[in-house]
Amino acid sequence: MNSDVKRIAVVGAGQMGHQIAMLCALGGFETKLQDVSDSALRRAQESLQGHMERWVGKGRLSREDRDVAFGRLQFTNSLEDAVSAADLVIEAVVEKLPVKRQVFQQLGTLTQGHTILATNSSTIVSSKLADVTAKPDKVCNMHFFFPPLVMNCVEVVMSEFTSQETADAVLAVCERIGRTGVLLRKEISGFVANRILGALQREAVALYEAGVADFKDIDTICQTALNHPIGPFALMDLSGLDVVQFVMQQQYEETGDEDLKPFAGLVERVERGDLGRKTGKGWYDYTTEGGSK
Repeated sequence: MNSDVKRIAVVGAGQMGHQIAMLCALGGFETKLQDVSDSALRRAQESLQGHMERWVGKGRLSREDRDVAFGRLQFTNSLEDAVSAADLVIEAVVEKLPVKRQVFQQLGTLTQGHTILATNSSTIVSSKLADVTAKPDKVCNMHFFFPPLVMNCVEVVMSEFTSQETADAVLAVCERIGRTGVLLRKEISGFVANRILGALQREAVALYEAGVADFKDIDTICQTALNHPIGPFALMDLSGLDVVQFVMQQQYEETGDEDLKPFAGLVERVERGDLGRKTGKGWYDYTTEGGSK
């Protein structure tokens, strides 16, 4: 199936999309990264150049291979230009269902009949997007983990409409870009990793809010007793508290389960703009030495 996908478009140049595009270019695919914002594209290009320079410095990548990869990667603000010749489109826009449905409606019109349409959504199942495309058999989830240039796993999720051929083609792309693709044949909001992670985060916050332990101590216990590379509170800061809230709110709205409702401490921090590492403050304060609260 590797030969079926030669050209890939990534829609959305944010913290996920630009790294996914770089993976595709490194994997040998002709890749176009699209965003409506020219400044987002410039930031994406600068970020990727920095990442690849560090890879070269560490001996992970030769300068020649870096230059070849960047030669395969194009940046554009035109959706039509990005996707019209693509064999696979990976959507990586904001985690809001109406926005994604609008994008997929456009993709259904602008892409060729054989083009696979994958959403990188961490919670929204592809069947909620497939109906606006006129080719639901070509639609699936292709969920990368943050940051894509580091994290190995990709959850490939089929809906009841997704064809086996589509799933096989996406799994082949995962293999070619050096990622472990895991196929899920049944849709569920949050898939596997985020449901397990969400349960851990909810319990961690419940313990903190009940006064059982300070959040820093909970992180320490998870790292030293459970051998987690990062504690749940530090991971929320790394992901972005606004992103965590988006995910929880989406799951809450889909299920009505009060246990999935964004917790108060998270909402309070998001409302005052403390979104984690990207703003300097979240659960931790990264503006002080050592990143303490």
